[in-house]
Amino acid sequence: MTKERKEIFEWLKAIGLAIIIAFIIRHFLFSTVVVDGESMLPTLNSYDRMIVNKAGFSLSGPKRFDIVVFHASEDEDYIKRIIGLPGDTVEYKYDQLYINGRPVAEPYLNEYKAELIDPPLTENFTLEEITGRKKVPNGQVFVMGDNRRISKDSRHIGTVPVSEIMGEARVVYWPLPEMRIVK
Repeated sequence: MTKERKEIFEWLKAIGLAIIIAFIIRHFLFSTVVVDGESMLPTLNSYDRMIVNKAGFSLSGPKRFDIVVFHASEDEDYIKRIIGLPGDTVEYKYDQLYINGRPVAEPYLNEYKAELIDPPLTENFTLEEITGRKKVPNGQVFVMGDNRRISKDSRHIGTVPVSEIMGEARVVYWPLPEMRIVK
């Protein structure tokens, strides 16, 4: 083999390896998502670009208030916040979240609620009124957008199977001036 052919072969091996590594990272560890719409305001803005942690989520499982990306349909992925875990009862009464009958603080909504001219941010409901079930089923979660007035979430689409969750989204990487970790 000539020196030129060996060099071309080495380059092709390096490029092939890079493609394989990128494929593994993208499909099993991390991917990216673009926020589309205002359902997660004020936490996330439309067109924010985020990193989705697939591996960490699959190891730790769902936690209350995680921001997750899931397959809502064959064509559409949603980004929402986990509110109810398997076995939880979920209720909203006078803009207060109750999980299993106990009030639960949502500090990520405090600033938004304070700015409202015409409260409440979240209308009254119970999980049973919405889904016909008293508790979130095993293997599923109840999700809501932070902009409760316009969010299409579990109040409309029902509980979400954990198997449909791609991963947790915590890092906004674009636009650069707004790069941050969200909670």
